[in-house]
Amino acid sequence: MKDYHINVFYSDEDEGYIADIPDLEHCSAFGETPEEALREVLQAKKAWLEAAHANRKPIPQPRYRPIIYQVA
Repeated sequence: MKDYHINVFYSDEDEGYIADIPDLEHCSAFGETPEEALREVLQAKKAWLEAAHANRKPIPQPRYRPIIYQVA
């Protein structure tokens, strides 16, 4: 299985870094550094997947790819 794409970006509004996984609705995390945001979103991903599995919810396949990685 391929893994999910993770976006990491700086948020002026939050004064820190946000990491999110576009394929997993509402799966995001905050950190004061990019590395911290990444660590936190990996924990959020694990919790998201465990909750979906426990509640028999569908788990989406990794599909999101930023436009710079898409082949025409």
